[in-house]
Amino acid sequence: MVAVLTMELPVLNAAPPGAAGGKRTLAQRRKTRQIRLGKVAIGGGAPITVQSMTKTETADVEATLWQIRDMIMAGCEIVRVTANTIEAADVFDRLVAGSSVPVIADVHFDYRCAIRVMEKGVTGLRINPGNIGARWKVEEVTRMAADRGIPIRIGVNAGSLEKDLLKKFGEPTPEAMIESAFRHLEILESLGFFETKVSLKASNAPMMVEAYRLFSRKSDYPLHLGVTEAGSQFTGTVKSSMGIGILLAEGIGDTIRVSLASDPVEEVRVGREILKGLHLRDDGVNVIACPTCGRLEVDMLPMVERVEKHLAGVKLPLQVAIMGCSVNGPGEAREADIGFAAGKDMGMIYKNGEPYRRIGGANMLDEFIREIDLLVEERTKAAATASSED
Repeated sequence: MVAVLTMELPVLNAAPPGAAGGKRTLAQRRKTRQIRLGKVAIGGGAPITVQSMTKTETADVEATLWQIRDMIMAGCEIVRVTANTIEAADVFDRLVAGSSVPVIADVHFDYRCAIRVMEKGVTGLRINPGNIGARWKVEEVTRMAADRGIPIRIGVNAGSLEKDLLKKFGEPTPEAMIESAFRHLEILESLGFFETKVSLKASNAPMMVEAYRLFSRKSDYPLHLGVTEAGSQFTGTVKSSMGIGILLAEGIGDTIRVSLASDPVEEVRVGREILKGLHLRDDGVNVIACPTCGRLEVDMLPMVERVEKHLAGVKLPLQVAIMGCSVNGPGEAREADIGFAAGKDMGMIYKNGEPYRRIGGANMLDEFIREIDLLVEERTKAAATASSED
């Protein structure tokens, strides 16, 4: 039986006075309790964070740290690393020391790996209630996490539900998933442990959406959103954007992970674009680009790719438009902080809503990028001045 997506339209609220263009906002975020992974707050009104998972052999510390650094450069705020063996668990002290963001250990099957990574100073722990084993093993892990102040994510997955729940419901269902989650939350709560967040993942996006909806009506634990095993970079991006996007639009979710059969840097980029697209985060560059059509007089795609790559590490809230159409181009370029309306061998740069500079020739994209860099430098200095005055 395939889960059917019953669409709940989010309640739209009028934007507060002074909001640009009188735009409307998404549903108000559902209030959840807050936990902390080191310096990063999850839930309780904290900004929605983007996380991803390394895909290297964990025991190869150098390769894993390089991947972690690439993920952080792309905007990853929490890194998860598998502790699939005791040998992998043994290197977590070096991974934690080499990462500038919180490191979560992902543990399946062997509870001893969870014990070992906590001894090594891991920031957070993810366990799957369907495969961690007997209750006493969960209890032992929980007591140690409580003693060391290490939050736990209960990671329920439709593909690894407990056998008795599969027998009860006949197959993975949203109801089976939330029953699994509450079963294991009760164990943690009976031990006085509440520093927990929950995920309810499935590769079936409608099933995942319904599971999170049901859970959020019954609990205020913070939620980690994701469509698991979503697929390749293309199909996984589409499925993740639908599943995660629907829930975020309804005010559900506190941290997200996009799961792709691709480089984790791409997972991070997609996650951040989901948040920026919904105006839930404004840190970083939002590139608006012409979709291209027969009116186009320039080769747009290489231009867009080059600008996006150039600005990948910029954390300032900045809207950049690259347009190649005389119909919509000037208007879209004016709406951006800086925009380029390009024509054949020439174009106009718009800055802060006004025509700023006409450029042309084979190197006009270089000129536009230089103007972007100048604006980034100007905004960075202004932000630093404002911060020092506060």
